Amino acid sequence: MRILSVVIPAYNEEDGIAPILERVLKVKRAVQKSPGAIEDVEVIVVNDASQDRTCDIASSYPDVTVITHSQNKGYGGALKTGFAAAKGEWIGFLDADGTYPPEEFPALCEAMVSQDADMVIGSRMTGAKSGMPIRRYIGNKFFAYLLSWIVGSAITDTASGQRVFKRTILSQLLPLPDGLHLTPAMSTAALHEGLNIIEVPIRYDNRVGHSKLHIVSDGFRFLNIIIRTARLYNPLKFFGVVGLALLAIGCFLSVEPITYYLDVRRVEDTEIYRLVTIMVLFVTGINVMVFGAFANHILEIVRGKTLAQSSLLGKYVLNRRTIGRSGLLGTILMVGAVSLNYQALYEYITSGYIFVHWVYVLTGATLFLVGLQLFMGSILIGILQEINERQKFGAS
Repeated sequence: MRILSVVIPAYNEEDGIAPILERVLKVKRAVQKSPGAIEDVEVIVVNDASQDRTCDIASSYPDVTVITHSQNKGYGGALKTGFAAAKGEWIGFLDADGTYPPEEFPALCEAMVSQDADMVIGSRMTGAKSGMPIRRYIGNKFFAYLLSWIVGSAITDTASGQRVFKRTILSQLLPLPDGLHLTPAMSTAALHEGLNIIEVPIRYDNRVGHSKLHIVSDGFRFLNIIIRTARLYNPLKFFGVVGLALLAIGCFLSVEPITYYLDVRRVEDTEIYRLVTIMVLFVTGINVMVFGAFANHILEIVRGKTLAQSSLLGKYVLNRRTIGRSGLLGTILMVGAVSLNYQALYEYITSGYIFVHWVYVLTGATLFLVGLQLFMGSILIGILQEINERQKFGAS
């Protein structure tokens, strides 16, 4: 037998707190009859320094535990206070504004048992009814697609505010932010930790009172927390895309001067700024990709497990074989740079001047810097791979 603790964060919700508490308390019996073997339902309201009658109304219910913050800590801060105070083996939560249906908790608990889930998310994006404004709907779709691509696992609702999860997984999800972006951070961490996450369709209603969500500012916070959290679990996927994008821009800018050179066998002096830009893009792109690979290997050592590269980028471009051969490619590029500029080097050594066209020097410098980064990166990654192998051998 187990206890389900339902946490309800509330800030200035005097119009909505009573109706949602009535509905949660009414659904307790249905939750206890669900296949989840729930012995009792604990209801916790975290009053986040409300300035209206929210606390008084919630305190009037004898079956409800009310925790009050002396200062406003935000949506995530209120939830974390509730998580810490919860007694249940399972923890659920929903908003106080009536947008999420507590009547769906039995279905969420049933999914916890039937599918041996670590977390069950009530998905607003697959439910039959949705009162979500169109701008928020489009934004949630975007974040769901983004997180699904980053993690390699499909999810339809990253920011749902109604869930049930095992208390035991909390340590794997921390740290969590204090703001409204706690839910996408929780989804991102749970997916990267390989937890069994199940989504159950729920309806989503119009809220009671005024919304505290700001589309633009909170949207940027959602995007930021998804990317920041993803970077901590699979840096190569994030930095690899950035690096390849820089290389692609560099290649695009290179087309015109290369075509012009092949036609007339010279490069105009006016192209120097374009070529310097290309040099910066190539050097930075390689540097970012090497950094991503380096960070991945460090995480593998720290976490003690291999990071999966399930995307096309990871399988065919940034895989271990390609990274392992980067030292050879770097050596070839450095040798090519020296070969391209042997005349310039000879002139400088013998006379102190260089008479060859500047484009040879700039092209050679680009090749040499890129090659050096690849060569040194392969050495560092090789050292990390050896450390990782020794740790695995020692653990076995």
